[in-house]
Amino acid sequence: MSIELFVWWFLLCTVSLVNVLGLSLSAPALKRRHPLLPPDVYATRRLQFILSAGYVLGCAYRSALPVYDVQRLCLFDSWMSSVIVGRTVATIAELCFVTQWALLLHETARAADSRIGKAVAWMIVPMIVVAETFSWYSVLTTSNIGHVVEESLWGTSAALLVLGLVSIWPRSTRALRPYLLACGVMAVAYVGFMFMVDVPMYWSRWVADEASGRHYLGVLQGIADASGRWVVSHRWQDWQSEIAWMTLYFSVAVWFSIALIHAPFLDRTALARARQGS
Repeated sequence: MSIELFVWWFLLCTVSLVNVLGLSLSAPALKRRHPLLPPDVYATRRLQFILSAGYVLGCAYRSALPVYDVQRLCLFDSWMSSVIVGRTVATIAELCFVTQWALLLHETARAADSRIGKAVAWMIVPMIVVAETFSWYSVLTTSNIGHVVEESLWGTSAALLVLGLVSIWPRSTRALRPYLLACGVMAVAYVGFMFMVDVPMYWSRWVADEASGRHYLGVLQGIADASGRWVVSHRWQDWQSEIAWMTLYFSVAVWFSIALIHAPFLDRTALARARQGS
């Protein structure tokens, strides 16, 4: 393995261990907050913990056994590195993550009585289910056009999340606004990355494949291929295009997932008092 690739892989594994430690410390921290949280909020936070565990552990698995799906590249010669296994783990993890978004947005929108926020909360999970379907299409057929649609839907869902946060802002308490602002800034940065970096990257790959007359697999062919063929590569050049998104995804996105467990909640009593005072 090249030195550069080893350092990157070792960094991913180290970050993943830290992430798992952070998740394990979240359980007692959440338990300590139990007396301070309303019963419905505590129940939601417990569900957040379960969903975050699915995402954190899924990302840890993919960090230890990275896979470049369309090219069928992996670092280790094992069925655990097959695309079909890696994509299944990724699908479960990503659905856990987006459900975390939806739960917290719905909780806050309901407390703030924001129709837009509640509507967005109900929309984003079905959108990502569709996105995952297109992701599987690309992974199986090796056509990057599915990834273009997938990443566009992820970016759009984050843009809708920003819309939901904006609708909640004037109805929230001052204590909650720094958290809403932080979430909004991260979501805007994510939207920018998706539509300025990620989507154009997959689009350019698809255009290049079309220009070269690449032969795509059928779905059934793709299932057999993704299940039984993996190519071990230890060359930095083969992985270089995947480094940026994988590094951010398996670090910053995971930290955001863990942070959702500890998110503040909109106190309806405090909100009512604030409205009376105004």
